[in-house]
Amino acid sequence: MPLRQQIVAIAISLGILAVIVELVRKRRLREEYSVLWLLTGLTILVLSLRFSLLQALTKLLGIALPVSTLFFFGLVFLILVSLQFSVKISRLSNQVQELAQRNALLEVKFPEIARSAELASSPESERRD
Repeated sequence: MPLRQQIVAIAISLGILAVIVELVRKRRLREEYSVLWLLTGLTILVLSLRFSLLQALTKLLGIALPVSTLFFFGLVFLILVSLQFSVKISRLSNQVQELAQRNALLEVKFPEIARSAELASSPESERRD
């Protein structure tokens, strides 16, 4: 890899790592999501420093060009991110459904509770005692 391309790749990977750490530090990105991003930044850094690893990986996978290997792993990364978000969305959908059901039950029970509390504290109940 030419030196200029290597410097740009290293700068980009360090920038990605810095942004991820800063987002986690400011609590704008949760730790559970940051793992995949940190692994991506570290992988880009390692491959930038050791282009021979990318070439060996390309040969091992039987891919013609190192660029194709990068696109392949980019696609795998996007699939993993989509899977992670799908799992999270499914979990949140279940929680929303459960909360909506609990809210509906509370809306039904609240008027009954309010009426019985009203009756208990009404002046008529005080006169009876």
